[in-house]
Amino acid sequence: MRECILKLLWPKDDIVSFFENNSCTKSDIRAIGDYKTMHRYAIVDAMFDHLSAKPDEGLGQFRSMLQSLLNWKQFDSYYFEKLKKLDKSEAERSIAQLKILQEIRDHKIQMQRRERERKEATAKSSAVTLPDLKARFISLLQGETAGAKRGYALEEILQELSKLNSLDVTEPFRVNGEQIDGSVKYDGEHYIIEAKWQDKSAANEAVYQFAGKIEGKMYGRGLFFSIHGYSEHVVGSLVTGKAIKTVFIDGADLIVVLEGLLTFSQMLDRKIKAAQTKGLIYIDAITAKPKL
Repeated sequence: MRECILKLLWPKDDIVSFFENNSCTKSDIRAIGDYKTMHRYAIVDAMFDHLSAKPDEGLGQFRSMLQSLLNWKQFDSYYFEKLKKLDKSEAERSIAQLKILQEIRDHKIQMQRRERERKEATAKSSAVTLPDLKARFISLLQGETAGAKRGYALEEILQELSKLNSLDVTEPFRVNGEQIDGSVKYDGEHYIIEAKWQDKSAANEAVYQFAGKIEGKMYGRGLFFSIHGYSEHVVGSLVTGKAIKTVFIDGADLIVVLEGLLTFSQMLDRKIKAAQTKGLIYIDAITAKPKL
């Protein structure tokens, strides 16, 4: 691209105008210094170095310049024919070479996109069936796994259920010292997941902590899974006078899904719809009646 610019434009002012016409700002122009005292190639190098050092790496300006060069039709006869400072055949060869490089790049990007889509499709697909997941869940209820391992097993079941419904899922991770039990993308929105398997109903403290995690995220929304339900008043304390950003799900809701009465997506849809339209964050997924 550098050589192409130098073979198409002779006056330094024209080179700078080319930059300005392709979204380089006045501050970008000032950053290259007193261009009138610089060699032509130094002006281009200085601008390219400046743009590359920006946080966005000058991607927009570089793409604009590239498209302008690929579609170039104007060859100033004064510099190409009268003064012979520039050679039209060389300029055209440079544009042709740039087009070849662009085609190679486009092909490479297309292949990378296809490979990424293939990997994403593989990641979304689940290798297990609904009966398999039900059997794993029942074994957890029967106490075959205990302690923290039981919570991790629940997270895996939720991920597999999401994959069975072709939903995008993110595995558990830590961010800024917070443990996130994963997330799921449903109906265009990302929901952070909290999976609790405790011997008693989830208390206000755990719910408040999760609400704090949600508040710190852009358009934060959450799905709180508590296998043994929620303590009395926890729902009202989270809803009263506050923006609703969390939906409650318990073990009975998962049983409904694992037995095939509702799909995981259908269960989420009913829960989220009740929260959005009625302000109810804890309902029976079958009857739509409040549980507390």
